[in-house]
Amino acid sequence: MADERIPTVIVDDLHIVYRVHGAGGGRGSAVNALSRIVRRKGNPNVRRVHAVRGVSFTAYRGESIGLIGSNGSGKSTLLKAVAGLLPAESGKVYTQGQPSLLGVNAALMNDLSGERNVMLGGLAMGMTQDEVKERYEDIVEFSGINEKGDFISLPMRTYSSGMAARLRFSIAAAKTHDVLMIDEALATGDNSFRKRSEARIRELREEAGTVFLVSHNNNTIRDTCTRAIWLEHGTLRMDGPTPDVLKAYDAFTKAK
Repeated sequence: MADERIPTVIVDDLHIVYRVHGAGGGRGSAVNALSRIVRRKGNPNVRRVHAVRGVSFTAYRGESIGLIGSNGSGKSTLLKAVAGLLPAESGKVYTQGQPSLLGVNAALMNDLSGERNVMLGGLAMGMTQDEVKERYEDIVEFSGINEKGDFISLPMRTYSSGMAARLRFSIAAAKTHDVLMIDEALATGDNSFRKRSEARIRELREEAGTVFLVSHNNNTIRDTCTRAIWLEHGTLRMDGPTPDVLKAYDAFTKAK
């Protein structure tokens, strides 16, 4: 059927638990740790943090989904789990194709030029060398890196955090993705770049992909996303049309 909804991500009763290792023992703690392992004793300094608690949802092709919630609510953790970067304590994640996670802290090679990073980043996302070369000028122009000089030829260590984030987004946005996940990348650019980014997200969605966006800017979610998922303390509070979820979230934050 032409109007059949095609799932791209299924999250089924997902639980993610971090194990935080506290400071312990000072000098010689490695020896003590090895001794505990040998004796099969637990470490009393290990704390369990239940970051995602029983979250379930299905995402469909053509959707752009905003993830909202207070700091520490599990938004970034959920994206990492969908991308396959974090193991589930229990539950399952099923994806169509290979999800791509773009975050403002994603690693680039600081000692290499922006030009070399464009090439390596494109190859890492599955583009061929010819495809990267074909799209190179568009990537640089979209990022705005060279608006105030030939920065694309300089090492990444000379870039501001905003410039690096814009370049990362531009590289990721040059490719059509089955599932593209963006963690706060739009918060680092000026208004002009933000508008270009939001327009590109809409294009990616229309090109039959699914876009997830984490942002603390509700206007960005409102302007970009057709659906919103609200997480609070690792649990799913609400999932639905963006205006409805944002209205409930705004009321919640004002009542706190």
